[in-house]
Amino acid sequence: MNRRSFIQKSMAGAVMAGMPVSGLYAFSNAKPAGIGICDWDLGHTADDPFTPSKPAGVFIPRAARVGLEAIQVSLGTAPDNIMLRDSAVRKRYIELGKEYNIVFCSVAVGSILHHLPLTTEPQSAVFVIDGLEAAGALGARNILIAFFFDGDLLERDASGNYINISSGKYPEYKWKDKDIERLIAVMKQIAPRAEDLGIALGLENSLSADQNLQIINEIGSPMVQIYYDIGNSWNFGYNVPGEIRKIGNHRMCEIHIKNAGSKLIYGDEGEVDMEACAEALGDIGYDKWLVLETIGRPGRFVEDTTANIEFVRRVFIEQAYSARMHL
Repeated sequence: MNRRSFIQKSMAGAVMAGMPVSGLYAFSNAKPAGIGICDWDLGHTADDPFTPSKPAGVFIPRAARVGLEAIQVSLGTAPDNIMLRDSAVRKRYIELGKEYNIVFCSVAVGSILHHLPLTTEPQSAVFVIDGLEAAGALGARNILIAFFFDGDLLERDASGNYINISSGKYPEYKWKDKDIERLIAVMKQIAPRAEDLGIALGLENSLSADQNLQIINEIGSPMVQIYYDIGNSWNFGYNVPGEIRKIGNHRMCEIHIKNAGSKLIYGDEGEVDMEACAEALGDIGYDKWLVLETIGRPGRFVEDTTANIEFVRRVFIEQAYSARMHL
């Protein structure tokens, strides 16, 4: 039995037995895998021009020096310069990762899709396949597929504002019907390869949790999941702790931790209720990486990133999960 069949049969078996899929994870006392960061917040991305003075992977030692354990690495930002297609670059990453005890938690197929959206540009499906192959080579368990800027999935009115179609306390915005149809069709074609590799396809976008769940249920693959971003979702006005609980551990492949409009995760500058978000992650037994998406204040990367790591470890791991263990 191949990996894809095993995953599908495991999920189906749980449902047939009357157990909700979330029940597969409900009895686990696992904590988050650890704390990582995005490579663009380390000052370099995968498509930076490499020279003898700036070789591939120079950001890896920088992450290790501040106590990080993992890095989300970028596939690239331009179709003619996708560095993670290069086996020599991957090899160098792996070598440095072993030397500095850094793992590669995920591959971001992000900025390249901002202006070549997956929903409108046929060649962009190739970039997603590139991301899967790079993730497999680097040992990453998921890829981030972004839908922002030109790839935004939400409609806007004549004034450029999102169209709120919710009558409740929290918004839900009108999506672009044709783009959603295209997204579902493309992901159905790509999902079998992700299943064979055991690598999740994480959708990061401006949609609500309900809308994302509707999409991934329509696609019908356990390896198409949600890449959640606390800061972004808070900015859109969503009920972030409620969304985290609704999505659950098995449908959230990874999470970005950042504040709303702040370079610090903690303190008065941010608006996000981090304690409530941490408690929600503890409630669902989240056991993947907590990925910082913040560079810190200008000239204070080490100081701010060290403080962010300490805050996340205390609030998102020690407090949230110690409380859960005593339930």
